[in-house]
Formats: sequence, structure tokens, C-alpha cells
Amino acid sequence: MIHFVGAGPGAPDLITVRGLNHIRACPVCLYAGSLVPEAVVAEAPAGARVLDTAAMTLNEIVAEMEAAHRRDEDVARVHSGDPSLYGAIGEQMRRLDALGIDYDVTPGVPAFAAAAATLRAELTLPEVSQTVILTRTAMKSSAMPNGEDLATLGASGATLAIHLSVRNVRHVAEALTPHYGADCPVAVVVRASWPDEMVLRATLATLASVVREAKVTRTALILVGRVLAAEGFADSALYDPAHRHLFRHQRSPRRRA
Repeated sequence: MIHFVGAGPGAPDLITVRGLNHIRACPVCLYAGSLVPEAVVAEAPAGARVLDTAAMTLNEIVAEMEAAHRRDEDVARVHSGDPSLYGAIGEQMRRLDALGIDYDVTPGVPAFAAAAATLRAELTLPEVSQTVILTRTAMKSSAMPNGEDLATLGASGATLAIHLSVRNVRHVAEALTPHYGADCPVAVVVRASWPDEMVLRATLATLASVVREAKVTRTALILVGRVLAAEGFADSALYDPAHRHLFRHQRSPRRRA
């Protein structure tokens, strides 16, 4: 069995119990060394085959999985964050399907959630934004599909979590300013939850200069939206005493003596 494991955003204690148990039990551990902390894969059992896949090709990674399968050994395939987001697991699972090798997926804490925690921000505030869009921009990686450019997504006014784009901040600002305004708050969270985590605060107007001055070039998430500086927003109806729902029936009025 191949276990795809989301290691979380960086802090070793943000991995799930299930994910950590897979790593502790598997005699083979393949991990993305540039983004997965060593403390996580250090939990692999003594004598385990532990390989950093950062310099490996897809063919080489799948060959390791296939060889382990022939030896009847389980594999922990460890990705950063949550493997369903920019984890490149789709092509690995497709290869495993073709080979008839079984696998499962253990989710992990995604980077955008860790960044929001660092910022102490709720990304969905009543009457401000009720939608979060996870996206990226096209640079050296694969092109964006039609209709998923920032200008189109920005027309929604939703909170945006923009991955893999810190080198493209000028384009981010130019595409979003017509929809959000030049004064829209932006937060750039670098290496969320790692010991060297850094937070840059800006607006769309100042984003490019702030990132340039900080010399940030990788491993950063850009959050854009009015939720980042919202004040005076409405309370959620969920906890309003007048709101009835399944778990809190409307209380009967007190009788006067």
C-alpha cells in the first residue's frame, strides 16, 4: 500500500495523527525534502529506506514505489501541506492505477489555513466575504486554464489565497486592483508555521515594493481581501440568540410572576 501523507505547512506538530502513524509504520518513506521538515521523516522506523524526492523524476519515484510493492512493503509518500493542493499526486496515482498498486490519501493542514492562523484572521466574515478562492498565477509552471486568470477570479471579490506567485506580485496587483481597489489589504506569509516564518503587510498598491524590499522569492502565500482589515462586520447568525437551529431550540419566554 502507498500512503500519500500531507505533512502540513511546516511545523512538525501540525501533521495529523494518522499521517504520523503511517510514517512511523512504513519501511519506505519518500518525501519532498525542500518543503517537509526533517523532524517529520525522522519518525520513520529504524532502518527504513528514506529518500528525498526533490531531485527525482516522476519515473524514479514511481519505480521506488513499484519496487517496494514487489517487496510487500508499505510506502509513506510525504508531501507538504495538503496533498490535494498543488501536490502533484494526480500523476502519481494515475501511474499506480495503471500498475494495479493500491493507495490511500491522508489530508494535511494546508498552507492557507496555517497562514490565516498566523494572521489571526477569519477568511470568511459575514457581509465581507463568504468565499475563499485558492489559485496561483502562470509563470514557469503549467499554464492556467481558460477562465482562471486573476482578473476573472478577482471579479468575484472573494478572499484570494494565491500560491506559487510571490515572484509575480506586480501582475497580481495589476490584475486585482480594478476589482479590489489599490487600498485593499494584502498579507504575504513566508514559510507559514516554520521557525523562520515572516509576515509582510501591504496593500495592492504597495505589494510589489514591500516584497522586493524584503527580498522574498519563494515559499510564500499571498492573501488578498477586505477580511484582512475588516472592522465593524456583522456577528454570525449562528450564535445569535434569536436564530433557531437543530442544536439550539428557541427558548420559551419567561413567565411573569
